[in-house]
Amino acid sequence: MGLENEDMTSHRVLLRVFFSISFSAVYLGSACGADFFDFLKSRQTTIPGASAVAALSNDQVVSGLKEALSKGVQFAVTNLGRADGFLKDAKVKIPLPPSLQKVEQALRLVRQDQLADDFITTMNRGAEAAVPEAAAVLGESVKQMSLADAKAILTSTNTAATDYFRRTSWTNLHARFLPIVQQATAKAGVTASYKRMTERAGLSSFGGFGSSLLGKDTLDIDDYVTRRSLEGLFLKIADQEKQIRENPVARTTDLLQKVFSATKSSTAP
Repeated sequence: MGLENEDMTSHRVLLRVFFSISFSAVYLGSACGADFFDFLKSRQTTIPGASAVAALSNDQVVSGLKEALSKGVQFAVTNLGRADGFLKDAKVKIPLPPSLQKVEQALRLVRQDQLADDFITTMNRGAEAAVPEAAAVLGESVKQMSLADAKAILTSTNTAATDYFRRTSWTNLHARFLPIVQQATAKAGVTASYKRMTERAGLSSFGGFGSSLLGKDTLDIDDYVTRRSLEGLFLKIADQEKQIRENPVARTTDLLQKVFSATKSSTAP
């Protein structure tokens, strides 16, 4: 009996220990589980400052982006639409078309550098003269931006507004810009300079064969200058957009400060 009682007592003790451990495990598991899910909730991906962007009115979003683009256009026109705006800026300087680079090499080989330099100068002078005339065209395009476009662009890449502007406006801008370039290049003497350069290089005497050797760009210098002018223009607009998005000092109005501060915080890691 003594041994039997001892066994029963041991059994009861073991049961108590088992139930205590089980209860503790369930309790701790529940607590830990709750803590774990609370932890997961606290770590859910929430974009810092998203509420700041959401708090902006539709008018603020659209107006802020339009103001940024207008500022970019003004910056580009001011910097490019002046003497040496293109010519002295290595990032946008218009070189001879690839098809004319052999002509350039031939001229420089026979010490006719001045002819090549004059032609390059006249092309860039044409671009410099045309850029200010394009400001109104670009400004009108900025005004056409929709709310949907603005919202999509606002939190995108640092050149999203410029990329959108370029993508949707290039064809129309080229068509409207080309006559201005034609007038400006004619005034700057691009055509006359081109003729002098090819004559001195001895290619004009070959007629159509000479033109085929020189390539398509030589047949439409105005189109080449137009395309390169627009490339330079958009490059400068993009530079300004990056500044506004990244540098608070470049946000020179209350609207730009409000819109792009919210955008910056919404994209912060």
